Amino acid sequence: MSPTPSRSRRAALRSRERDLHRRGYRRIAGADEAGAGPLAGPLVAAAVILPPGARLPGVDDSKRLRPAERERWAERIRQVAVAWAVVPVPAAEVDEVGPLEAARRGLARAVAALAPGPDYVLVDARRLPGLAVPQEAVIGGDGKHLAIAAASILAKTWRDARMRELDALYPGYGFARHKGYGTREHLAALRRLGPCPEHRRRYRPVREALGVQPGLFR
Repeated sequence: MSPTPSRSRRAALRSRERDLHRRGYRRIAGADEAGAGPLAGPLVAAAVILPPGARLPGVDDSKRLRPAERERWAERIRQVAVAWAVVPVPAAEVDEVGPLEAARRGLARAVAALAPGPDYVLVDARRLPGLAVPQEAVIGGDGKHLAIAAASILAKTWRDARMRELDALYPGYGFARHKGYGTREHLAALRRLGPCPEHRRRYRPVREALGVQPGLFR
């Protein structure tokens, strides 16, 4: 089991939101995505508004947590959140616009889906187009702010569940194990089986499996 974040780390995760609450903001959203890098499956964006003083002592950057812990905290986040939203961006759209733009679009859609909407948005790493409220892009935000960490957990658990479903739909690739990332097992399956409809054609190993000139297309 991963250790519960220390008292000082929990305080640090909450500090920015507390500061914003003192400045008069009441609905502070955190937004993050999962799945920009895999060779297959959707990119998944999530946004969360937590109530002031929310007690989530085990919530941290999703990468710091074991799968069972992520699932447990995802359920708790959904229970206590003022609002939350999860938005998948399909592999075909990631192919069309590229992972960076797909992430921006997905995050913007997730924030727009929140009801009630936020009056301030903390986003992991990137600014979002078209927001009518103040926003703050935070490098490594899923390890710095509680709301972004909560969003990272919702995005990761939703995507992992979807990859388990795709494993049943497209057996042989091992999606349930590697979640679409370019592991040795996945690359061997690509060479053996060729790509399935959930593979992203703009990624080099997929294009090589198709016999197409490697490299990103535009």
